[in-house]
Amino acid sequence: MHGSQDAPGDEAGIVEDLRHRFLERFGGTEGVRFFFCPGRVNLMGAHLDYNGGPVMPVALDHGTYLALRTRDDDRVRLAANLSSTSLEVGLRELPATATGSWADYPLGVLRHLVLEFGGDAGLEVLFGGNLPIAAGLSSSASITVGTAFAILTVWERERDLFACIRAALSGEREFVGVKCGIMDPYAVALTQPGHLLWLDCRDASFELLPLHRGAFEIAVVDSGVSRALARGAFNERVAQCAEAFERLKRACPEARCLRDVPAEVVEAEAAALGPLLLRRARHVALEVRRTFAAKHALLRGDFETLGKLISSTHESLRDLYEVSTPELDAIVDIARSWPGVLGARLTGAGFGGCAVIVFRACSSEGLASYVERGFQDRFGRKPSVYSFRSGGGPRELFPPGTVGGSERATGR
Repeated sequence: MHGSQDAPGDEAGIVEDLRHRFLERFGGTEGVRFFFCPGRVNLMGAHLDYNGGPVMPVALDHGTYLALRTRDDDRVRLAANLSSTSLEVGLRELPATATGSWADYPLGVLRHLVLEFGGDAGLEVLFGGNLPIAAGLSSSASITVGTAFAILTVWERERDLFACIRAALSGEREFVGVKCGIMDPYAVALTQPGHLLWLDCRDASFELLPLHRGAFEIAVVDSGVSRALARGAFNERVAQCAEAFERLKRACPEARCLRDVPAEVVEAEAAALGPLLLRRARHVALEVRRTFAAKHALLRGDFETLGKLISSTHESLRDLYEVSTPELDAIVDIARSWPGVLGARLTGAGFGGCAVIVFRACSSEGLASYVERGFQDRFGRKPSVYSFRSGGGPRELFPPGTVGGSERATGR
């Protein structure tokens, strides 16, 4: 994956910086353990996960880094590199409702883990990383799955990735209050390097599909438009799809979710849906078709068709689902005019954040600067164009007992 810049920071440098900041925040680094959990970019299946549809996400080699150690008491102290505020609370006095701070994501996970597994040791946790925040690259799932994985590891519980997924979903849905689907935690927990995850969100069945590295590449462009206000709009789309499904069930009684309603039924029930819900349901029905077609195109090496489907998804997100912005539309339009670009679309929930560009590897030279110049001509500033590689799920860095592990863990 090529771009005008690498996402900031190599792993060794990030860990060393995290170690130094841990020393400043908590005092000493003896016993500290380090963990990583990736972000993700979704190629196809836009807004299908909470509608029971198929999705095609790729885990990234950038994400959330955690420095963590246990305490002799039950106190939990949480801090983050990007915030001057920290939180301290007892394991048995965790808040029952969200606090409105960044710490709600790990707090929600911690509440779930205490209920499911019990908690017998306090924690000191510092969060850092090299993933753009609130950009549609699933920084929230990266934090929540990474938190669950790290805590289960140091509490010496079984490191079950599905337990991490459950904790992440519970934290985000029940504590933070985002009515998200299952895609993001599954993507960051289960995807392996060199593959994307085919996940059917109706039954949570999944398989790994090869990315054909070298045949095409992916760039991620951050529009610079904050998604700070996106939560309410996202939950609104979830509610609209739920209402559309309720109205469509009468005409399609065998359907279990909106994904199951064929496009023909959606069109036949246009009057019952009304203009707004018709647009939402039409996007879902057609995106299901596109996503299955994209899977088949990927498997047969038909990257031209894959790219056209990706671009069609953006048009649907812009016109039917109404989650794009002028900046995202501009990135997609500019990128698609570059020779060798196969397709482009906004990624994530929309309302700002990032667009993904899929292009032939031989066409990479000059693409990033072309997108930057075109965007700057329209908006007076440069977007950030990132270079990522495909990554894998959560892991501990320098585990105790490995070569270099004990020395790195103690900070000597």
